[in-house]
Amino acid sequence: MSADHLSATFAALADPTRRAILARLSAGEATVTELAEPFEISLPAVSKHLKVLERAGLIERGRDAQWRPCRLRAERLREVDQWVEQYRKFWEDRLGRLDEYLRQLQTREKTDDRTGE
Repeated sequence: MSADHLSATFAALADPTRRAILARLSAGEATVTELAEPFEISLPAVSKHLKVLERAGLIERGRDAQWRPCRLRAERLREVDQWVEQYRKFWEDRLGRLDEYLRQLQTREKTDDRTGE
């Protein structure tokens, strides 16, 4: 996985409109007009968002006569998931140690309550 790919992917994901477009495309391909429907922005603005997503490798645009469907390309999202996974393991380990520490404290408190200390 190239760091440049990861940077481009994160830059594309930084915008809420682009994330919403990707969420819509996760349900299936759509035209630019269909993708623009929920937004109060112009078609050219939506097209600019699509170009960013396309350059980042997150979507692809087909061509079927006059119809140009956009579809999600999830491979780059898998790269993000793999990168985040290393930090997920770090936090799960930390939270596991915290959980164990809290159990020890609870056990000590119960023991102290029984002995009257």
